[in-house]
Amino acid sequence: MILEVTDWIIIVLYFVLVLAIGLLAGRLAGKNIKQFFLGGRNMPWWLLGFSMVATTFSTDTPNLVTDIVRQHGVAGNWVWWAFLITGMVTVFLYAKLWRRLELMTDIEFYESRYSGKSAAFLRGFRAIYLGVLFNILGIASVSLAAIKIGSVMLGLSPLQSILLAASVTVIFSSVGGFRGVVITDFILFIVAMIGSFAAAYFSIRHVEIGSLSALFNHPDVVGKLEFFPTIERDATGAWTTQSLNLCMTLLVIPLLVQWWSVWYPGSEPGGGGSTVQRMLAAKNERNATGAAFFFNFAHYGLRPWPWILVALASLVVFPTLDSIQEAFPHIDAGIIGHDLAYPAMLTFLPVGWLGLVMASLIAAYMSTVSTLLNWGSSYVTNDLYKRFINPGATEKQLVRVGRISTASMMVVAGWLALQLESALDTFKIILQVGAGTGLLFLLRWFWWRINAFSELAAMSASFIIAVLFKLVDPGWAWWLELISGIGLTTIIWISVTLLTPPTDMKILAAFYRKARPGGSGWKKVRESEHLLLPPAEKLRPQIAKAILAILSVYGLIFGVGKIIYGQFLIGIPLLIFVISVVVYLIVSQTRDRESGLTQI
Repeated sequence: MILEVTDWIIIVLYFVLVLAIGLLAGRLAGKNIKQFFLGGRNMPWWLLGFSMVATTFSTDTPNLVTDIVRQHGVAGNWVWWAFLITGMVTVFLYAKLWRRLELMTDIEFYESRYSGKSAAFLRGFRAIYLGVLFNILGIASVSLAAIKIGSVMLGLSPLQSILLAASVTVIFSSVGGFRGVVITDFILFIVAMIGSFAAAYFSIRHVEIGSLSALFNHPDVVGKLEFFPTIERDATGAWTTQSLNLCMTLLVIPLLVQWWSVWYPGSEPGGGGSTVQRMLAAKNERNATGAAFFFNFAHYGLRPWPWILVALASLVVFPTLDSIQEAFPHIDAGIIGHDLAYPAMLTFLPVGWLGLVMASLIAAYMSTVSTLLNWGSSYVTNDLYKRFINPGATEKQLVRVGRISTASMMVVAGWLALQLESALDTFKIILQVGAGTGLLFLLRWFWWRINAFSELAAMSASFIIAVLFKLVDPGWAWWLELISGIGLTTIIWISVTLLTPPTDMKILAAFYRKARPGGSGWKKVRESEHLLLPPAEKLRPQIAKAILAILSVYGLIFGVGKIIYGQFLIGIPLLIFVISVVVYLIVSQTRDRESGLTQI
């Protein structure tokens, strides 16, 4: 695909703007690690919220959605829509707790919550496991999408795509630090959203489609429009095996099991990673919660439909993988997959719009990768180097380590990206490795008995079980493997919890005094300290608000979808319900804060 001069001008202007912001932010970022990794801890909710949304919209996101829709229809999106439950529970129960701890990174949590050498080991190990290994896998997955887009849109080889994408991102990330990432994210989000809507608009106007009605009535699309998986029965009236596996994989497991039991980057039960990094950077608890709420509302409620429409349109233009290969014969057959249909549809964009959409995809890539690099290097710097290697390091030394680790992780992730093939396959691998750990991450805030050995057991068990399923394939459906991994891991970590000694009571009391978690799970700690600890907050009102918020976002997804489908009698009432709930939540939160019932 040859871009015109206008397209290149738009792309170059975008690069100039981003690098300028990075250089300006770099003046503050180099002062100390609080500036480099948290932007001075004085960020407003709206800027952090936009940053969270921009970070989760990467080049692999529309590719992943396209892969899902082409294979399983709109209903397939439940595999990630279900994580909305995780996100809203984090908003109303966990965001304020994270901010109260005033940590530098979320894994600094371990030595605030647990005691002894086991807590120190856990902190160091998680710094490597999450900040390096898992983080590199995430960056590689995003970079795989960059490879596919570069192959289709620019005719670049995989190596050329990686070198181009990585070099600019590393320079920006290592110079600008967290503040540069967050400020740029605000611009990236706007550019990326304009690009998404433009891609959807021109995809629908393709010569083989022409309108929404024509798209929805096309034979290759009609069976893909349902919001929930279609149940097929055999001659006896029983569910077919394929129908059962599809329903379990796409709906039942995500909604009933996956959201609370599986750790996934960006949707960690109880919060974690780059999301918590932004909560910790907020001015106060209220801004931390506001940022998390805005993120979940925008990420799940506002963004999916442009990607879905492009995916549906691709079924008309490129109905099979062979049709994609035929249209782009120069592309390596090894990376041909359904996720390649998204960049393939972008090749039909007119001059100018093509440049803007390319800039938006570059923006999406840089936003996510720069966030992951900054977050991962914060672990390497604060939780590994400063904690275990050089406790007396100066601020300049720490910033230097952060910049070196940023570049090093990008090099390794780029190499790994050249080995991957499919966005959906990577998604499933990460889910399986984190299966069974989510419940622990939720309960460790509200049950005093959980200790460092609990976390070590959960993390080790989930990883070993995931590897065993890869080495010894039992021939089960994917959802059966996931449930088995969750069940075994949960039994193991609960057993280890009850068989190992509890955390030192003084550490527990100090943690409770600072975080002030609600519920009755800390009763023993409060009793041991008599009246020295504050009473527990009530959890029921917070859970009720989380449920209302979840329903409102699902209402927004379905309401917008029904209006797009032309079903206004269903879509409009759903949107009215959404507005009513959001207004109620805002008024309720304001009233509770003013009355002193909550500090959210």
